[in-house]
Order: sequence, then C-alpha cells, then structure tokens
Amino acid sequence: MKKWKYLTSTAILGSALFLAACGDGEETLTSAENNTEQAESGSAELTGNVVGDGSSTVAPITEALVEEYAAVQKDVRVAVGVSGTGGGFEKFINGETDFSNASRPIKDTEVEKLKAAGIEYTEFELAYDGLSVVVHPDNTWAKDLTVEQLQKIWIEDGTKKKWSDIDASWPAEEIVFYSPGSDSGTYDYFDEVILDGEDIVKDAMLSEDDNVLVQGVTGDVNAIGYFGYAYYLENKDKLQVVTVNGVEPTNDTIESGNYSPLSRPLFIYVKNSAVKDSEATYDFIKFTLENAGEMAEVVGYVSLPADKYEASLKQLEGLK
Repeated sequence: MKKWKYLTSTAILGSALFLAACGDGEETLTSAENNTEQAESGSAELTGNVVGDGSSTVAPITEALVEEYAAVQKDVRVAVGVSGTGGGFEKFINGETDFSNASRPIKDTEVEKLKAAGIEYTEFELAYDGLSVVVHPDNTWAKDLTVEQLQKIWIEDGTKKKWSDIDASWPAEEIVFYSPGSDSGTYDYFDEVILDGEDIVKDAMLSEDDNVLVQGVTGDVNAIGYFGYAYYLENKDKLQVVTVNGVEPTNDTIESGNYSPLSRPLFIYVKNSAVKDSEATYDFIKFTLENAGEMAEVVGYVSLPADKYEASLKQLEGLK
C-alpha cells in the first residue's frame, strides 16, 4: 500500500463512522487503484457486514483503514462506532460487535463478563500512542511538568486549584481542566499512571469526544487537558504540548519508551467466532493487521516493529 495523506475529520459524530475522512485526491486515487489491482490479481471479492466500536483514540487508524479497504472490497460494509473503550467493550460483551478498539488492556471484570457470555476473543496490538498533555499556546509557565506536579494538578483535594498552587511563581489563576470521559481508555490509563486510583478533580470537564477537549483548551489560557498523540499532532498549530519530566512526546520517544509513563499500546479485540464464521470479518482484520503500522504513522501514531504484525497475522490465521 502506498502512503497517502489522511486527514482526520474535525468531529466524530454519531454512533457509526462510514468513511468519515478524505485524503489528498491524486494520492488517494493512486492508492485506491493500487488496492483495486491487488483485488483483481487474486483476492476474492466478498460481501458481508463487519461491525466494530470502541476507543476514539484508535478511531483515526480504523477510519483510514475502512476507507482504504472499501477500495479493495466494495461490497463489504464496515461500520465502526466510537463509544469509548469501555462503551465499546459493553457492546462487545453484549454480542453487538465483531471487534472492539481499545486504548487500554481489557479489564478483569470485562474478561469475566465475556466468559459468562460465552464469547472467546483475541487481543492484537495495533500501534503505540503517547498520551499528550496540552495547554494553551499562550501559557508561558507550565511548559514542563513532572509526574508529581501532574498529580498535584489533577487529583481532587477539596480545593479550587490555581496555577500558583503548583509553583508559587506561576499565575494566581484557577486551572481549567479538560479530560476524556470515564468510558475512555485514555481516562483509564491516565487514572492508572497519574491519578494512581485517586479521584480526578471534580471541576474537570469530561468528554468522550477529543475534539471537545481540543476546543476547550484552545479557548482558555488557563486550561490544561490530555488525549492521544494523534489529536495533538492534528491540532499542534493551536495547542502547546507539555514535556513530562523533560521529555516531549515524539515518534522516537514514544517508540523507545523514554516518554514515560505516558507511552502505551493501542489494541483491537476480535471475536474468535466472527473470524471463523465470517470471511468478511477475517479479511478486514487481516487487512487491518497488514496495514495498521503504515496507517498509524499516517494519522499520527507510532507503528509497532514489523515482527509484531507478522506474529499477529499468524495468530489470526490460526483462528480460522
């Protein structure tokens, strides 16, 4: 597959995403022609429906893959919702979806519910993400924060927090907080590595839509927020990323793990029976694993080492 410039949509609307974004015309045509040639040179033409849901962080990768896949298998309908990692797992547990995108590993409680429902599944890693802390571009003080300062900012302590509470030389202005919602895997990961299980500040504006968080931070010089690396890159002209313990999130620091503790893998969970019983589902997941690394880089995440994708493809083949 040739690389093409994928532009994520400025908002993710509705419960299902169907080809939500467009690319540069000439390059997209070239890629589509390439994929059509691949289909004509040996790939069987399929029909069917494939349904997924889950993480808004993973959504840009999946949206791009859905659009590219449509050029290969025009009669396969792939619908992908963005209910958040937790909301996606709820639908997966209820048997409503064939796969579930996640920006955190599945929880033990979710594993038990899937077991009770008789649903067997397989976890695949898709890419790496660096959860990005952002502030308004006119914020001249909170450009680098330690993990301890992030904890002091974000953990509820019964006070109205001001920047000067974090550092006496900073403005005596109340901090405005924007956070992913509690159904988000991004929230869960932040809770694990920063909040350490404590309550998030009660004044935080929570939203499952990362674009709402972007708009909030860009609208207030005293705001702070966090979300996936791709959403920062998409909006870096109007946001300022915060270095954490002196390290900025970049492809290199995320892949190496130096951007710690906010680097993390992104996942797709696949229902085994859907892969076995539906050629369309198997084919789309195979296409996903074959191209996730390239698409991850295109939309702003970091690809896994090639051998990890190869191992996942062998594992997928074993589910048939």
